[in-house]
Amino acid sequence: MATSEASNTTYKKIQVRRYKPDENPEKHYLNEEKGLWAWLTTVDHKKIGLMYLASIALFFLVGGILALVLRTELWTPARNFLDADMYNQVFTLHGAIMIFFFLVPSVPTVLGNFVLPLQLGAKDVAFPRLNLASFYIYVIGALFTLTAILTGGVDTGWTFYTPYSATTSGNVLLMTLGIFILGFSSILTGVNFIVTIHKMRSPGITWAKLPLNLWALYATSIIQILATPVLAITLLLLAMERALGIGIFDPNMGGDPVLYQHFFWFYSHPAVYIMIVPGFGIVSEVISTFSKKIIFGYWAIALSSLAIAFIGFLVWGHHMFTAGQSSLANMVFSFLTFMVGIPTGIKIFNWLATMYKGSIDLKAPMLYIMIFLFLFTIGGFTGIMLGALSVDIHLHDTYYVVAHFHYVMVGGMVMAFLGGIHYWWPKMFGKMYSEIWARIAAGFIFIGFNMTFLPQFIMGSQGMPRRYFNYIEQFQPFHQTSTIGAYIMGVGFLIIAFYLIHSLFKGKRAGSNPWGSRALEWQTASPPPLHNFEHVPVIINGPYDYHKPMSEFQLGVASSHNGHHAEETVNVPESSVQDKV
Repeated sequence: MATSEASNTTYKKIQVRRYKPDENPEKHYLNEEKGLWAWLTTVDHKKIGLMYLASIALFFLVGGILALVLRTELWTPARNFLDADMYNQVFTLHGAIMIFFFLVPSVPTVLGNFVLPLQLGAKDVAFPRLNLASFYIYVIGALFTLTAILTGGVDTGWTFYTPYSATTSGNVLLMTLGIFILGFSSILTGVNFIVTIHKMRSPGITWAKLPLNLWALYATSIIQILATPVLAITLLLLAMERALGIGIFDPNMGGDPVLYQHFFWFYSHPAVYIMIVPGFGIVSEVISTFSKKIIFGYWAIALSSLAIAFIGFLVWGHHMFTAGQSSLANMVFSFLTFMVGIPTGIKIFNWLATMYKGSIDLKAPMLYIMIFLFLFTIGGFTGIMLGALSVDIHLHDTYYVVAHFHYVMVGGMVMAFLGGIHYWWPKMFGKMYSEIWARIAAGFIFIGFNMTFLPQFIMGSQGMPRRYFNYIEQFQPFHQTSTIGAYIMGVGFLIIAFYLIHSLFKGKRAGSNPWGSRALEWQTASPPPLHNFEHVPVIINGPYDYHKPMSEFQLGVASSHNGHHAEETVNVPESSVQDKV
């Protein structure tokens, strides 16, 4: 039951009755409207989330195939089937597709779109049409990028560093234009989420009862709004440099190529947190649910997301320790790099404390989160190594950086994303997947991932540069181990695709709450009805109240919706009631 959190908060009494969702709904959002046109014109956040899921899955497939092509080429020190120019194009496309079309949008656009209104008890996001527009902007940006690939390709690397990107013959202009367009999708999604969280919470949802997943999406949205315009301006200047020769980055015309790096990394390091902070939100939800414990250190986890968003804007210079910065600037950026590890460490220790003495159930979602904790911690520690000036001078632009980045992005964000997909899959489709196959796939991915990237730490520490087409023979065993691991990991992802698609046709029906969660999204039917809840929910308990028996756990609906049977009277902040009930 809601209690006073501040002396200046006005409360209003509302009569509620206990709400019980339909376990097997006959009508839900998947069968309300059928046909391709109904999907293409929908403003339902759930369907838009699924359209994003199909799109980013396609890009993940393409990016993964390109990665296997690279690893196959590197099987031997000499050329196998790619020449040097084509190799450059392939790793550029792998990086650009994975970063801009999968890692950055995946969690906010797919799981954020689907889950955020459900966790607020809202019917939809604040601006449904803008949400659909964001999806189409994403598609348009992808089409420009595809056109660039088919009409000459790009060989600059995903960072598009000047002066090479301003002079190369590749179709850099079209590629950067596609990513420029894509940025608007990210900005509009961030605006939509912030307004939704502020204005569309159901009665009883105070900031202290906001799921930690929404705190993470809130912090991510702030980064999207503030950082993405910097990337847009940077790419626009690069396009003007190529098309008009204005000389902003060209030293022959008074420009500075290092200025491009400052602009680019001022966006791209916060972009790392656009990728990983939403994953932190998923981890909080899954660990609490499968440990059956109230989350430990709620406010520490919530505020650390905002702290990461803030500090993330101050550390871009650690990508440029070898670019000729002053010693003082290098020291400041090194110190700030260590600082950003503090809020991340706070999360790790709070998650471990949540699991301590919990009733842990290692179902597939929890299994992927356990993998996340192991791999992401390695990524974090190796990031601290790269933040140390003396060490980074040796390791800069080596395979050590490649391994660190993949331990953070794939070992962190992708594992969290997989945990979230497995966690909310029954809610999305009302079907259960094969738990046995999910565990087998997790094993393939864990083994394959470590076989792929652990040897790269060794190669990097021994001086193997990244992005090289050929290499000396002493590194061949490490490269071959990485290639074998990449194929094992690829098998794991194919198994995931198989059993998830199979579950749509042959999977068992999922009840409204197959995990026994206390979070709001699990208190409605699976799949949810068109408007998420049959009634406007009144929140009596918090999302992590596992210390209360399920028989005492209550979700109310305002009695005015269904006449009699009022069960109790609760106090909710008047500002959260307004005219919703």
